[in-house]
Amino acid sequence: MRPFSPKALHLTEDHVARATRHVDDFPHPSAFTRASDADYEAFVDRLMAERPDGALHLFAYGSLIWNPGFDAVGRRRAVARGWHRQFALVMRGHRGTPEAPGLMMTLMSGGRCVGLALEVAAGRERQVLDVSARREFPFIETMAHCRWIRLDTDDGPLRGLVFWAGPTGPNVHRGLSLHEAAARIARACGPKGSNADYLRSTVAALEAHGIRDRNLWTLQRLVAAEIDRMQGS
Repeated sequence: MRPFSPKALHLTEDHVARATRHVDDFPHPSAFTRASDADYEAFVDRLMAERPDGALHLFAYGSLIWNPGFDAVGRRRAVARGWHRQFALVMRGHRGTPEAPGLMMTLMSGGRCVGLALEVAAGRERQVLDVSARREFPFIETMAHCRWIRLDTDDGPLRGLVFWAGPTGPNVHRGLSLHEAAARIARACGPKGSNADYLRSTVAALEAHGIRDRNLWTLQRLVAAEIDRMQGS
């Protein structure tokens, strides 16, 4: 393996600042059913029953790398074969609005994805799964978008839980080109911040861990150029 040489991102903090504007939180109409405490309890029960023997691992390929929401007791470079990152899920809230929807990153079938296997401390599995479920899946219908997948590590293979793998439905735009995705990401901002900020944080975190996703690296360059173009820089 060739030595990894970190690079400076094209998408800078200045670009993010220019793409960010204040957006008040707003009610987001949805055809989905908001999950209740009982729904989360049943969901965690199912995951606990399905989990492999040994330590629980979550596969971090996006925001879980830089904002996991729990203290992992171990982090290992891991490869998910048969999956790749893609900004494909339309967001009309969070980091977008109905007028200028953003894109959320998911795992889609095909290729390979290098990320991190986050090990959960023994005895904290239910707590971490509950916190993660509430963060990732506000609606009952979205709970289907998680699965156990094989992860290859330097210490051998393991099975880890991954969120938003292989989503389907009308809000999934798998056929977007990188240029089309960049145009949306450069313009999208919602109550939780800009889409460009999410992209930059993810690519920067990957770079810090010696991981460079070719498509995301190209995408951050295109988003930076689109922000410059829109603002006449």
